[in-house]
Amino acid sequence: MIRVPILMYHSVSDHPNDETRPLAVSPGRFAEQLGVLRDRGFTPMTLSDLVAGMHRTATMPGRPVAITFDDGYADFHSQALPILERFGYPATVFVTSGWVQDSGPVSAGRRPAPMLAWSQVREAVSCGMEIGGHSHSHPQLDQLPDRELRNELRTNKALLEDRIGRPVATMAYPYGYSSARVRREVRRAGYWTACAVANDAFREGDEMLALPRLTVTEQTSMVKFGGAIDGRGLPVLYMRERALTKGYALVRRTRYALRRISSHYAPGRMPGGD
Repeated sequence: MIRVPILMYHSVSDHPNDETRPLAVSPGRFAEQLGVLRDRGFTPMTLSDLVAGMHRTATMPGRPVAITFDDGYADFHSQALPILERFGYPATVFVTSGWVQDSGPVSAGRRPAPMLAWSQVREAVSCGMEIGGHSHSHPQLDQLPDRELRNELRTNKALLEDRIGRPVATMAYPYGYSSARVRREVRRAGYWTACAVANDAFREGDEMLALPRLTVTEQTSMVKFGGAIDGRGLPVLYMRERALTKGYALVRRTRYALRRISSHYAPGRMPGGD
């Protein structure tokens, strides 16, 4: 069975701020990691091309890998893109539309760092990068009421498609969390593929709306990186991350259930009412 690493990056910077630092990687380390991919014979693909290959509707290279970036930080344009172009590698960038630097009247949420401008998003597309959705304001999607959830997903997709002039078929969940309800709305919004985290390799037959990815940060040693892309000992390599993810998923499900109960029995509503 084919196992494909989907790498998850965020900020690429030598000087990340306090908010982006935990998931940042330096340009030097990023270039070193791409060098390892090249030396081991990997062929980077956009997420859409990878999924097409898995479904036998496109050619699949011998050692495929997908490189993804969440949020849409400005340093993707200034730091990551030149390195990707130097190697001749494509990537998929999941953009939070309300965080775009010049989003103007549709601005939403609080930007944790300088973000891409729309012109830079379009430039990335012209350089062979794929643009995917990442919600409009970067909320915890599984905690939203249905109407807000639909608005987050559809606003994001519509804005991205309008600004880049092409369909957007892939997305990634903010914070990596989803639920069956969220995934249903993602499909209804018109997305065919969505990424979670899970810190595992992508295998044929995996749920297309919850593709696993591997977290890469400055603290990811080159030994760990090499083991991760080769699929060696992933449960051990990502033991801490997996334990935290499972524990927090239970907390989130409980929180959402309690919120639903609280809303149902709010003052002025009778038990059993609509």
